[in-house]
Amino acid sequence: MTRFNVPDMSCEHCTSAIEKAIKAADPNAMVECDLTALSVGVDSKLADEALIAAINEAGYDVRGTTTA
Repeated sequence: MTRFNVPDMSCEHCTSAIEKAIKAADPNAMVECDLTALSVGVDSKLADEALIAAINEAGYDVRGTTTA
């Protein structure tokens, strides 16, 4: 699972928008949004760049990634 740092994610609307954007790109993706940590964990067949693009298209900046 790759975890993306999304510092401007602040509410349930944000997490919903991000999850919908990722699922639009990969309907089989597993998405875990953590508002406390301001991060989004994604298990997907897509490359990190495609996932970052989906998060960006939802209106949120990604400020780093970690792979677990």
